Amino acid sequence: MLFRSFRFGALALLLPLAGSTAFRPLPPAKEPDPQVVAQFGLLNNPALQKFIDVKGQQMAAVSDRASYGYQFTILDSPMINAFAAPDGNVYFTRGIMAHFNNEAQFAGVLGHEIAHITAKHGQKQQTRSTLASGALLLGSILSKRVASVAQPLSQGVGLVFLKYGRDDERESDKLGVAYASKIGYDAAPMADFFLTLQRQEQASGAGGTPTFLSSHPNSADRYTTVKQLAAQAKQNAGGRTLTVNRNSYLRMLEGLPYGDDPRQGFVESNVFYHPELKFQFPVPQGWQHQNSPSQFQMAEPNGKAVQILTLAPGATLEQAGQALAKQLNLNSPQASRTTINSFPALAIQGDQVGQNQQGQQGVTASTLSYIIQDGKTMYALIGLCGPGTLGSYGATFQRTAQGFRRLTDASKLNRQSEKIRIRTAKAGQTLAQALAANGVSSKRYEELAILNGMKTTDKLSAGTLFKVVGK
Repeated sequence: MLFRSFRFGALALLLPLAGSTAFRPLPPAKEPDPQVVAQFGLLNNPALQKFIDVKGQQMAAVSDRASYGYQFTILDSPMINAFAAPDGNVYFTRGIMAHFNNEAQFAGVLGHEIAHITAKHGQKQQTRSTLASGALLLGSILSKRVASVAQPLSQGVGLVFLKYGRDDERESDKLGVAYASKIGYDAAPMADFFLTLQRQEQASGAGGTPTFLSSHPNSADRYTTVKQLAAQAKQNAGGRTLTVNRNSYLRMLEGLPYGDDPRQGFVESNVFYHPELKFQFPVPQGWQHQNSPSQFQMAEPNGKAVQILTLAPGATLEQAGQALAKQLNLNSPQASRTTINSFPALAIQGDQVGQNQQGQQGVTASTLSYIIQDGKTMYALIGLCGPGTLGSYGATFQRTAQGFRRLTDASKLNRQSEKIRIRTAKAGQTLAQALAANGVSSKRYEELAILNGMKTTDKLSAGTLFKVVGK
């Protein structure tokens, strides 16, 4: 695992394995999958983590596999998602926690995820997808030809990120309502949360980055069905009050990071800045990019080339270069010492050999990579393009590497993430008026309305809590 502050890239290295691999039952969870942690990072919020631990174990105890080992983890990712692995690990992102507006919505989704495990949906699939060390945008960014060149980098990675069918989703909705109701929550708000998810996906275009609805297929009748199931559960409660707990949940979100965390790297005006590690380098004009804890990756818009920044193993440039050449499976690599803006560096050029899309052995990519030494840290800036196309992309790879330099701009070094702030409405305000009174730009009204699970025209009663975002 890379050191925690290295928040890099989810773009080209997230590769499905060739074909499907048979599913092997996993032992019950003892701790979060270290590769999931390396990919997304852990949220440092003890209060919110304790909340999910307590509710998760409470719900697991009333589930259909109460004795199975469960682990509940909040990931430091702005994506809006929750997912469960067959080993009993259940993951929520801080992005989805930010978009819940009461404990009942959280409990409904928690029950839904536990249900995927109790109903053994992972085993029924008999296959598993791989969430390797990146490439959440692989399908929309990279062509199959270029995707194949990065495959050796993802060997040995087996993170479970299952995509369920509609029948599994319906079963998990039903069980999720039952589990949430058993621990005293009104499951109806779970249905309302689906509307928030739909609005968010429509507003963002979903991109290609996994969101809850992309990994948990939605259906037109899902809202109605969950409402009906929740109403039946309430009737079966026999007069017992089922809770929602809106205000207590919102207060837990105070100070939660919102959106991307610039401390862990951000792109501005075609330059990638990393305040924590104090370096910067240019991003090729027009190239798409993605950031995660393990790499920062860039892709030519037509999928014909990728460039990836990650850590390289080894105590010296030569050791790191040899390890990278072996990892990439380069045939007769050419290496030369150089200096990049006072950093010692090693340039490595060669053809990657392997199996192409037709199953034939041969050259699968042309490469130009740089190992850049910063103290004891070795950065690998890996350039990959189609066989014989280095003449077209080599200069781009070189310009990016030669632009690697120390970050000294205080305005970039001190950039802070936005955080959720909880405010109290005055009588008679609409949500839009309440947002305006708290200094929110009109351009962000719809974004904040979705975050609050409201419409901008909704009237707020005096004392109503709502979310804004700010530094």
